[in-house]
Amino acid sequence: MDLEAGPYTAKNYQKDSYKTVLTLAYQSLGVVYGDLSTSPLYVYKSTFAGRLKLKENEDEVLGVLSLVFWTFTLIPLCKYIFFVLRADDNGEGGTFALYSLLCRHAKLSLMHNHQPSDEQLSTYKLESPPRDTFQSSAIKSFFEKHRRARLFLLMVVLLGTCMVIGDGVLTPTISVLSAVSGIKVKFSCLHENHIVTISCVIIVGLFALQHYGTHRVGFLFAPIVIAWLVCIGGIGIYNIIHWNPSVIRAVSPYYVYIFFKKTQVDGWASLGGIVLCITGAEAMFADLGHFSQLSIKIAFTGVVYPSLILAYMGEAAFLSKNKNAIESSFYKAIPEPIFWPVFIVATMATVVASQAVISATFSIINQCSALSCFPRVKVIHTSNKIHGQIYIPEVNWILMCLCLAVTIGFRDISMIGHAYGLAVITVMFVTTCLMSLVIVTIWQKSIFVALIFLVFFGSIELVYVSASLIKVPRGGWLPLVLSLIFMVIMFVWHYGTTKKYEFDLENKVSMERILNLGPSLGIARVPGIGLVYTDVATGVPAVFGHFVTNLPAFHQVLVFVCIKSVEVPRVPVEEHYLIGRIGPKEYRMFRCILRYGYKDVHYDNYNFENQLILKIAEFIRRENEDHEVAYDNETLNDTRMTVVGTPAESLATMVASDKVEEVHSPLVRSPVRISPVDDSLPRKKKVRFQLPMSPELSPDVKDELEDLLQAKEAGVAHVLGHTYLKAKESSSILKKFIINIAYTFLRRNCRGPSVTLGIPHTSLLEVGMIYYV
Repeated sequence: MDLEAGPYTAKNYQKDSYKTVLTLAYQSLGVVYGDLSTSPLYVYKSTFAGRLKLKENEDEVLGVLSLVFWTFTLIPLCKYIFFVLRADDNGEGGTFALYSLLCRHAKLSLMHNHQPSDEQLSTYKLESPPRDTFQSSAIKSFFEKHRRARLFLLMVVLLGTCMVIGDGVLTPTISVLSAVSGIKVKFSCLHENHIVTISCVIIVGLFALQHYGTHRVGFLFAPIVIAWLVCIGGIGIYNIIHWNPSVIRAVSPYYVYIFFKKTQVDGWASLGGIVLCITGAEAMFADLGHFSQLSIKIAFTGVVYPSLILAYMGEAAFLSKNKNAIESSFYKAIPEPIFWPVFIVATMATVVASQAVISATFSIINQCSALSCFPRVKVIHTSNKIHGQIYIPEVNWILMCLCLAVTIGFRDISMIGHAYGLAVITVMFVTTCLMSLVIVTIWQKSIFVALIFLVFFGSIELVYVSASLIKVPRGGWLPLVLSLIFMVIMFVWHYGTTKKYEFDLENKVSMERILNLGPSLGIARVPGIGLVYTDVATGVPAVFGHFVTNLPAFHQVLVFVCIKSVEVPRVPVEEHYLIGRIGPKEYRMFRCILRYGYKDVHYDNYNFENQLILKIAEFIRRENEDHEVAYDNETLNDTRMTVVGTPAESLATMVASDKVEEVHSPLVRSPVRISPVDDSLPRKKKVRFQLPMSPELSPDVKDELEDLLQAKEAGVAHVLGHTYLKAKESSSILKKFIINIAYTFLRRNCRGPSVTLGIPHTSLLEVGMIYYV
């Protein structure tokens, strides 16, 4: 959930001062706890919307309050604060973070693009790798041997992810509708259609402003949520004192026993409404990468937890004396003089909660796309200063249409609550299951510890899941349908992408055949640089062989570019590039592997071209200094890839400047002058490379650098494979349907590779090719 990322990483949190920790705790209130803090708007109404009814005595109210108290204490406080927050992936949290952690250390990934060099990344390994125990080794061995087990685990992760995406539809709907419906307390003559219309206007406005990014109004998030928590906490104290101070007795679990003893099946069915009190608790873990464990714990235990408990107690005290006010109990419990200020703050708080969940949905879909689990989408970064704030146009409008459809179609907050509760508790149960694997395989604890964790928290959540499932006919079907649709899309795309990668891997052009062609490669070498994009990190891609077979001409400098996502949250900037040489120097053939984490910001294409030239030039210099030729074991005469660091000043900074910059590049010993020239693209400047040749460089290095710069001046062409997947005739009917119909439909209706990579059409070459898989 990339929302309000700060310039912090998990590794320096412990070194932060108290001032920094408190600042992060303050910021987290507006990002992490918006959804959780607005739950009092609809919990009691949803709980008593079914067969459970308020009676003359207080047992039902005290029982529900006791359930809310212990649910809120056991899951957000005990489970997340004390256990789940510790299972971070280099400071990142969330379902994909747990899955990524397991994939790296237990080899659970279904993709085959893993390389030994990936394990050398500074963010890849645990800070203190423990020795495998017998139990952890057995679990790792089981998953490594059984592909179906790995596939099942992936489906579980996708289920949790799809439920989170479903939250992106349900949270704005139920939050805004609950807040706006409070106006009926003062204007009872308003028709339901008026409430729905006002809610739809707010929802449309919310989604219409997404492309501006949250950084423009993000500074207001924390004050709004703090004002909201102060309001509901203070009102709670007032209601406890004014209506019924004895509701404090509900902290005793004895009232849970009395509640179920008297209500039985009706009480169990009401759990589908009670579970709404913990909506948004998953955000504490999912947003961990933007804050610190200590800051999130301080914000929750010091502000959020006491405020919400007081709010629930105060509303229960009001209900115990005003049983007929259940339809609008939250707003009717507000003292008359402060009704309108609280109503305004409530509406603003629901907008903040909706904004956080929408932004989280963008981030999750971006992560899925990076890990080949979602069709390609256009990702727009809305802030140059705050990392992680993104906007996905097609997802934004789809979410808006779904929100409007749910608001207009359901209208009833209770029915939406049934759907919302099922989505929320399913995500939490998936987290519990993944945590039990982490406890054994990563933390190296006893399997009995993992079972205790799984049985204790999992049984609580399964009880809530069972209660939510009986609400399927009354609205609970919505998250199931949405999740099923998204899971099918994700699975089909992942399956098709995997088959395409396997075809590329099996049909690489033989390096021996390429090298036997000689320096010209048997084709005419024309001026310029050719960037050939490929999914495989070794060998020559089949698309290159297909191209030169039909058009025997290519550029004087060839670079095979592989852009791959590594199963880590972020790859340090200095470790993004792996540069290697293919064949002897006179061939002028290189390989560049560009590695990104699943939360990294991908490159801007124009800057990428310039940076790539600098990286290759640095590689040429280093290669000359090392005086060694090391060959890749997997590919004949394909040299070992070398990590090439970033120059002292990023090219993006040089390009953005209107002045002539001097940068001391590691490529040569004298400064590199880069001067901007006019460009038709907005806010971008073309750069002219002028590399004064140092007399200390050898003649061979100078010649190769001159060839490289001449090729750069001649132009850069981007070569992409436009592939069509077809199932073989011998394939099963199911595989033919998935590949020929479902995957083809998704490929034709998603963004093309050139759009997602930001390649200008004027320098793009697409090579059509049919893959029979």
